[in-house]
Amino acid sequence: MSKPHIVVRAGHPDFLDLPWETSLTEWDHPRRLDLPKGISRHEVRFYAYDEGIYAIKELPLRAARHEYQMLRELEEMDAPAVRPVGLVERGWLDPHDEASGAVITVYLDHAFSYRELMSGWGFGARRTQMLDAFAGLLVEIHLLGIYWGDCSLSNVLYRYDAGTIRVTMVDAETTRTFPSLSPGQREDDLGIMIENVAGGMADIAAEQGVDIDAADLALGEDIVDRYRALWDEINRPVVVGADERYRITEAIRRLNDLGFEVEDVELVPTEGGDTMRMRLTVGGRTYHSRRLFELTGVEATEGQARQILSDLAHHAGGAAETNRALATARWRIEAFEPLMERIRRLDRHASDPMQAYTDYLHHRYVLSAARGRDVAPEEAFEAWLEAGQPGYPLPD
Repeated sequence: MSKPHIVVRAGHPDFLDLPWETSLTEWDHPRRLDLPKGISRHEVRFYAYDEGIYAIKELPLRAARHEYQMLRELEEMDAPAVRPVGLVERGWLDPHDEASGAVITVYLDHAFSYRELMSGWGFGARRTQMLDAFAGLLVEIHLLGIYWGDCSLSNVLYRYDAGTIRVTMVDAETTRTFPSLSPGQREDDLGIMIENVAGGMADIAAEQGVDIDAADLALGEDIVDRYRALWDEINRPVVVGADERYRITEAIRRLNDLGFEVEDVELVPTEGGDTMRMRLTVGGRTYHSRRLFELTGVEATEGQARQILSDLAHHAGGAAETNRALATARWRIEAFEPLMERIRRLDRHASDPMQAYTDYLHHRYVLSAARGRDVAPEEAFEAWLEAGQPGYPLPD
């Protein structure tokens, strides 16, 4: 029997120890891990190596090639999608065979599916966070010119990100990229999403023995409402007068506060020439994570970075501009690193210390607000430990 053709990116295993001669469904391999995943029309399994944990999805060859190429493009665009590391082609099989191809991606640590998040009806505050995150994901990819073609809650994974939820695409079989999307393409994507979400909610109702009338079938429309509000906010036209240049800075800061990078500012004269219409080219939702890394070299997700930047500003206090670099260095040496080292020694948080650090920051803020004064870091940390390191409160 022919050997498979495997393309693997540098820095990752060669995966040659896996039994590619048979279908993924027949494997009984010691590297396999049982990890959370969403519903997929194709078989997906997880395997552990020294370099990390990897997800392997088996699908027809043409679809595998397309998905691998799309995930590479999304990575280059810094889009919120899983990172592809390998493509497997089983040339001895019919290319339409479900096992003729496979895509290997890096496993998304600390992630969970929407069914885990929604385990039980009425999942409280997390519902709003999930819908906002999903709407934000759609806005972000549409701004990047990405047409998904199969938007659904099952095609993403979720992860707690400071006090929010982060959403990452894990399926790119139907994805295409364009210089920009037309309104019709965006509406088509939203329509597909509404239908898919309603179907997913109906499935959950059936599995839990809940009457279909009790299923949250309007969840997709709720996501669309949030999508439109965010899209309108980002694309709101701004007319700038000759003496109103400050409004350019305001508009950029407004988008940065939402987490979006502003790549270009275009000023177009209006009729009469007394004012300018401002157009902003918006990129990915990575402003705070990029800013934190530029200032400190610390890598964090967007929500975590936003909160850590607030802590950095608090620590710097009224430091003069010329002393900002020194204040930043002192924050990392005196505040950030010592606490991170202590957190890494806690069994409960050793696997995700950055999230734990932002949980601690939130706890310190809550304590300070309740007491009407700034609570010292050591006092706040001990209180956090005594409280059982609760971080952000979760719904019952």
